[in-house]
Amino acid sequence: MIRAFLGILASIAFALPATAHVGLVYPPSRYGQNILKFPPCGLGGGQRSNNVTTLEAGATIDIVWDEYIDHPGHFRVSFDADGDDDFVEPACLSGCNSRMPTIERYSNEAVLLDGIADTPQGGPGGTRITLPDIECNNCTLQVIQVMYDKPPYRLPGDDLYYQCADLVLRRSVPLTETPTASATPSAEPPTPSPSPSSTLPAAVCDGDCDGSNDVSVDEIITLVAIALGTADATNCQPGDKDGSGTIEVNEIVAALLRGLDGCGV
Repeated sequence: MIRAFLGILASIAFALPATAHVGLVYPPSRYGQNILKFPPCGLGGGQRSNNVTTLEAGATIDIVWDEYIDHPGHFRVSFDADGDDDFVEPACLSGCNSRMPTIERYSNEAVLLDGIADTPQGGPGGTRITLPDIECNNCTLQVIQVMYDKPPYRLPGDDLYYQCADLVLRRSVPLTETPTASATPSAEPPTPSPSPSSTLPAAVCDGDCDGSNDVSVDEIITLVAIALGTADATNCQPGDKDGSGTIEVNEIVAALLRGLDGCGV
């Protein structure tokens, strides 16, 4: 089963156009996967785009990228709750004239995860992170690639590539205030209300077309058929996460990850 999923993932990777060194697949990139050379998000002084992804505050998500051209190095994931001005570039601490530099890690509080290993020979990669448990309308997720094969390592320079995703974080169950008790006792004891369930309903699993709480190879094939236009998106509504009426590459990749890792609860 795992080999089948990995084979499909490799096929998708080879089908993608080689237009960039590293491209953010999910959440979708702000400017696209081939705009990545200038801080903080691929363009200098860039603006937030209309390509916005809404996610649950505090959720654990799988970030997926594709390293079209392989470079030895590592990746870093950062988060800014209001814009993209909190992102900083990692400095070189030693060995800056070599191909084995020591690069600063966790430069500031915006960094969620650092030192993520580069995938040998490039290709699809990613990591799992937990988003901050806050609500925000203007938050940004940044992924940078730190490269070691262009000594000397310097800033500014061409040792970093930048990708960002524009996010909105929401709580599905908003926090509420405790109601103030009435000062006048009721003539009759109030009828107790049923206690709300302490668990939220399970989210629909990416690519789980038949609602079986797992993703099979046949369901991945269905998603690919929809993406190619040979099947209708109504055949697998859980795969069409953005409701666009078709299936995009990032939605197939998300379903592949669910097939490998399981849907969970």
